[in-house]
Amino acid sequence: MISRLLRFLDASPVNFLAVRNIASLLAEAGFQQFNPSSPLGKLKAGDKFFVTKNDSSIYAFQIGKKPLADAGFRMICAHCDSPTFRIKPNAEMLCEGGIVKLNTEVYGGPIMSTWFDRPLTLAGRVILRGDDEFSPKTVLLHVKRPLMQISNLAIHFNRQVNDGVKLSKQKDMLPILGIINSQLEIGNMLINLICEELSTERAVEPKDILDFDLYLADAIPACTFGVHDEFISSGRLDDLSMCFAGVEALLLSKSTDVTKVLAIFDNEETGSQTKQGAGSPFLASILKRIVLSQGGTEEAFYQAVEKAFMISADNAHAWHPNYGERYDPTNHPVLGGGPVIKFNAAQKYASDAVSAAVFSEICRKAGVPCQRFVNHSDVAGGSTLGNILASSIPLRGVDMGNAILAMHSCRETGSVADHLYCVKAFTQFYG
Repeated sequence: MISRLLRFLDASPVNFLAVRNIASLLAEAGFQQFNPSSPLGKLKAGDKFFVTKNDSSIYAFQIGKKPLADAGFRMICAHCDSPTFRIKPNAEMLCEGGIVKLNTEVYGGPIMSTWFDRPLTLAGRVILRGDDEFSPKTVLLHVKRPLMQISNLAIHFNRQVNDGVKLSKQKDMLPILGIINSQLEIGNMLINLICEELSTERAVEPKDILDFDLYLADAIPACTFGVHDEFISSGRLDDLSMCFAGVEALLLSKSTDVTKVLAIFDNEETGSQTKQGAGSPFLASILKRIVLSQGGTEEAFYQAVEKAFMISADNAHAWHPNYGERYDPTNHPVLGGGPVIKFNAAQKYASDAVSAAVFSEICRKAGVPCQRFVNHSDVAGGSTLGNILASSIPLRGVDMGNAILAMHSCRETGSVADHLYCVKAFTQFYG
């Protein structure tokens, strides 16, 4: 199971590729892709389908034996975006010596210093000219080799570097792409690279490219480490590890009375207020369409919501052995200690005593340990998609995740045992 997770992480450097890979896993398991612009049709017990939005969010459904109005639904939510750097339009910047660097824009809240002096690559989607202006073609790009690097300034020019340096997002975080070899490369190095990478499947010329959404990604493969290989080291554990645990559980679980939902949103790291984010009404509209396809009414949809339960799965902060004073003295989860229920008095998390009790019982039945996380009262905490989703669909639910170190670093650290625990708990939840 851990080897499958590592392969998924390596194959999913950005949201678009994560969604494609999840869609492939679902399709292999018999889920049919549904085009939301088409009629949903009549659904029956056992039907399995999925929909995507913007190529960057995906929603899977396995219809239960009872209508949604009678049994409700069980939903696991996660997000497939992670902090990184987006390539700006007109990105190439020609420097002395013919060096070309790329202009970037920060996406989310990365720990910027962790992106220095490591091989990086490029991934995302490229938009090609289609049959008409409203139907462009989308192709995915993943350069599977070390391509760029953001290099530090030598300590000889910055003697205070180990005392802490304030980094400029515009000046310091620009990766080196290459050195110009000919006049024809000036201003065209990135586009030529894109065309070369895409032309392995079909010929692509610069005039075919209308635009792109491209991001930096760590080029070093995910791995395990530790004396007993007990840790996971990878970029994007937050939150692709939760996405993959949800997929694994959905595929392992059996048909039940209750309809199962897996919702993988985009743009959690920037607030979720997009058509593909947790703040969008898209998921609610699909759920309502399922109710109507079962012969229900709008009233039946509201009944289903009241009987539903949501797990908002987004990773938690593990206790750091070097910085113990930063954590709450009695609620600091550890690596390998099991899934973590997250609480916040300011309601940044969806968890309350009732939903926490439900999830802790799920863990107990699955034979899995369970932990609690609360922020140190002097430290402001983050938020996640649970409450954002609940503001549009008033779901009973819990915010949880696996404990990790170095959240939002280019490379985060998790626990092998916790991933296995989480899949067991999620499978128990789905039934």
